[in-house]
Amino acid sequence: LYSAPSEHDTLMCVLLCLCALISAVRCVLPVQTQPEQVHVSYPGVKNSMLVTWSTADEAESVVEYGLWGGKLFSHTAKGNTSVFIDGGPENRTMYIHRVTLTDLIPAAAYVYHCGSGAGWSDIFYFTSLNESVSFSPRFALFGDMGNENPQSLSRLQKETQMGMYDVILHIGETADNGRIGDEFMRQIESISAYTPYMTCPGNHEWAYNFSHYRSRFSMPGHTENLWYSWNIGPAHIISFSTEVYFYLDYGLDLLFRQYEWLQADLQEANRPENRAQRPWIITMGHRPMYCSNDDGDDCTQFQSYVRLGRNDTQPVAPGLEDLFYQYGVDLALWAHEHTYERLWPVYAYKESQGCREKHDGFIPEPRDWSAFRSTDYGYTRMRLINNTHLYLQQVSDDQYGKVIDQMMLVKEKHGAHAWR
Repeated sequence: LYSAPSEHDTLMCVLLCLCALISAVRCVLPVQTQPEQVHVSYPGVKNSMLVTWSTADEAESVVEYGLWGGKLFSHTAKGNTSVFIDGGPENRTMYIHRVTLTDLIPAAAYVYHCGSGAGWSDIFYFTSLNESVSFSPRFALFGDMGNENPQSLSRLQKETQMGMYDVILHIGETADNGRIGDEFMRQIESISAYTPYMTCPGNHEWAYNFSHYRSRFSMPGHTENLWYSWNIGPAHIISFSTEVYFYLDYGLDLLFRQYEWLQADLQEANRPENRAQRPWIITMGHRPMYCSNDDGDDCTQFQSYVRLGRNDTQPVAPGLEDLFYQYGVDLALWAHEHTYERLWPVYAYKESQGCREKHDGFIPEPRDWSAFRSTDYGYTRMRLINNTHLYLQQVSDDQYGKVIDQMMLVKEKHGAHAWR
């Protein structure tokens, strides 16, 4: 029934196989060069926005954009690509693309997509930052949001795309590394592609000396996102790494470099002309100095590393409490503990969990400095109203978006002597 193939049959088979191979390549290439994990961030330069995305194969880094309601994609910007090799067992290669959009009109809505002729992203939009010191920015704050069931994500997505927030602050733990990190970055695209997404490192990013965190995000400055500061409205915001106090296998150099940078940055922010323009100094770091949880974490200890430093190193590593007090930090934002807790003014303080990771518990009786506690999943809203008033709300996702705590922080006096 089956005769031996002729030369003609063999040639036809080769041609068909070749066509199938070409077809397969055509199918694969757009997938490998298709942009994903798109997010925008503020690069710390006026009238600019930084677009970051990744591809599985090498491609050009291009963003086409234009004003909302104007000619679609009237501008084109090109950027650069960096190669990131995952330190995990797959040893896979990713291509991280960064393009900075400059000379944007302040507080204007833009439409954009990113990629190249080998594949374009979906169309997204963002609003450029208002550069005025009288601007009253609105923030959403959270930390420790995982990818398995990021419970608060759908509510945050809806509110973000309704234009409720000018900036997102993710205070550490970006869903670990590797493939889990990929999935998380895809999930948050519904937020991070529309609103500047500002981060700090958490303990879950520790692997391979925080290489995933350093490579995936694009924050201001030249410290690979580990610490940086930026200005918005009446505030100077400082992001730093608490993890330098815990992962000493990577060396003490980062700890001391960060401390020296923090000191210099706070000194600059406290120059009279700078503090007059931006009186609010707000910090964000992953592990808190204080908490009333019952899990034995660093913040439950009187000799907290973040608060008081480490005396088991040579030289002794300084803590941050005295430094923040000395330079009049107004508000400290933290995460890590899977609870929400607001303190009375030792410094005002919050932490909030937006994910499905297990809740932490509290000790039965709150500390004297603890003003409000909750174990609900949720996130925080913050509004910098003016030079003297700052408003905070805690949203419970367990209670379908109910505001369970709110506070108006009023400070008529800012600066190094404000707490004395």
